[in-house]
Amino acid sequence: MRIAYFDCFSGISGDMVLGALVDLGVPLERIQAGIASMGLGQVRIAADVVKKKGFRAVKVHIEHPPEHAHRHLHQIEAMIDAGSELSDGARRMAKQIFSLIGQAEAKMHNTTIEKVHFHEVGAIDSIADIVGAAIGFDALSIDRFEASPVPTGCGSVKIAHGLVSVPAPATAELLCGIPIATSHIRHELTTPTGAAILKATVKRFGPLPAMRLEAVGYGAGTIDLDEQANVLRIALGTAADDGVAAESEETIPSEFDRVVLIETNLDDCSPEDVAACVAKLFAAGALDVYQTPCLMKKGRAGIELTVIASPHGAGRLEQIVLAHTTTIGVRRYLADRRKLLRREVKLQTPQGELRAKAVQVGGGRERMMLEYDDALDAADKWQLSIAEVRQLAATAWSAG
Repeated sequence: MRIAYFDCFSGISGDMVLGALVDLGVPLERIQAGIASMGLGQVRIAADVVKKKGFRAVKVHIEHPPEHAHRHLHQIEAMIDAGSELSDGARRMAKQIFSLIGQAEAKMHNTTIEKVHFHEVGAIDSIADIVGAAIGFDALSIDRFEASPVPTGCGSVKIAHGLVSVPAPATAELLCGIPIATSHIRHELTTPTGAAILKATVKRFGPLPAMRLEAVGYGAGTIDLDEQANVLRIALGTAADDGVAAESEETIPSEFDRVVLIETNLDDCSPEDVAACVAKLFAAGALDVYQTPCLMKKGRAGIELTVIASPHGAGRLEQIVLAHTTTIGVRRYLADRRKLLRREVKLQTPQGELRAKAVQVGGGRERMMLEYDDALDAADKWQLSIAEVRQLAATAWSAG
């Protein structure tokens, strides 16, 4: 299995990705041919080696005539579809990246994806960055993408809609679900294009994975930073394919993130105090809390209290455990989490509407789960048992 790891220590942008791919050996001629076949024959792609804070990196330049067009998604997709030199894989990936940007922009401007005007991202150089990256990934035959947490920078940046805080609104929306690294550099380190490339490709965020390293490519950004080299590093390597995991990830759509597990053992804390602590943990944002019976020293019956937390909220939850139980210490460690993709649905029944969640289980199939609290409220309101409410939901779900 071939793995590409984005080391985003200085953020990520489309030109940084493209530069790193060229540094990894993707031929400029192949990228040029793909872009030209989309009706952009006037575009010229060049690359040279530069130094950023003393470090070598490849800087890609997109040369094209001046333009002032603001394109819609369907226009960009038509250009991609017309690209006779694009493989099916590169075409799919490029369209997926633009679709993600369109969804983010539509949400930010409270409109539909069909009406979104692509400003900066619809310009020729951004189109070349995104399509060029898709061509590069396809050329390198990458099976899996991983990345480090992503710094966004801070301060403000000027976009087509005026001055906005970093990360820009579309970038922030695209980064939802992606681990963010702290950065006090007052520049836009991660752009919407870079964030969309990560969103479209990366399944796991964390440290460099175990693999046999083949090559490392460095792509230079446009700005020069006083604090550090403004480059993106892409590490390319191979790892043993475990078969089962690979097949599972391919057939069941999932998203991956990291959580913190906080644990402690209690044998001298009253059940009432533990229950009060659990309530406080949920109120403070715990993802889940559970208790496991255990046998402790001197034959004492106890419980292991486990809290699942997001990384940014773990410290606050630890304080609650330490303050509201009799423990004198906690254990804390990171865990990778895999989640099925889900969406909220509204089921129409003869008695009224029910809210539920639908999760993707592969092969285009979905599984529906009715929320317990909603089922309980409906049972009280309609004077039915919870089992009857669930049956109404199942019938409505089966009926589509």
